[in-house]
Amino acid sequence: MASLVETLIDVLDQEEKSYQKLIVLSSQKTPVIVRADLEELQRITDDEQLIVEEINSLEKTRIKTMNEIATILNTDVTGLKLKVLISLLDKSPKEQEALANVHDRLHTTLHEMKLLNERNEELLNSAREMVDFNLNLIQSMRKAPETANYSKDAYNTGSLLGGSSSGFDAKQ
Repeated sequence: MASLVETLIDVLDQEEKSYQKLIVLSSQKTPVIVRADLEELQRITDDEQLIVEEINSLEKTRIKTMNEIATILNTDVTGLKLKVLISLLDKSPKEQEALANVHDRLHTTLHEMKLLNERNEELLNSAREMVDFNLNLIQSMRKAPETANYSKDAYNTGSLLGGSSSGFDAKQ
């Protein structure tokens, strides 16, 4: 079981390093979102996707390792969390300390990642709202209010204030 715990520690360490790379990219993404540089945002998103694929691969290895550890301990894998495993490693203080250390680092990194993602999400929502506002403004400028012009038969002609909306004026 010691080798499985070492494998788990190694996988979690690699995951934490990958999340650190994502944090760097997310930090780079914030000013890119503010300046609305879509090409740079796409490049960063592509880089993020590569790291996410790496994390997914590591996560599969972690799940497999946790399943093997749960089998050895004769326990249900759904109840076997890292904190529980750390407490079960009383007889191996070196591995217990290493696992606790990587658990704490991973927890801190994921919290930082969550905060950055929330900030970027707020910026993207604000940018989307600004685009929606601008589109609504442009559309409303094209529509002139209807006037109350009546024909000689007392029917509303439905004339628009400001003349025709076409770009060609035949009267000239």
